[in-house]
Amino acid sequence: MAWQDLVFLGGSLLTVLALLPTLRDLDARIPLATSVPKFVLAVIYTGTFYSLGMTLSAIGLLGTAVMWSLVVRYRSPAGRYLSIGRPEAPIDGAAVAETNQRLGTDGERL
Repeated sequence: MAWQDLVFLGGSLLTVLALLPTLRDLDARIPLATSVPKFVLAVIYTGTFYSLGMTLSAIGLLGTAVMWSLVVRYRSPAGRYLSIGRPEAPIDGAAVAETNQRLGTDGERL
């Protein structure tokens, strides 16, 4: 086992840990233009490291790819209501409006 394999594994694990707060924050919104390329690169690097015989690096990058795929799925602006533990998108327009924009029973703003 080469020391470089351990260095890349450590960097990948650090990336996984750094992405945990983003996944836990229900209000986090990461643009797809950021998260999709990071996911694709992690997948490509996983295959590259594996082909070089750097199995630990490949495992670490696979973990990074999984984390970025979760960011794509649950923390993209389009995934706003797809978050774990959150209800589906509200159908009622009043539920979407801010408190100060809701209409009263007579049609006036509250």
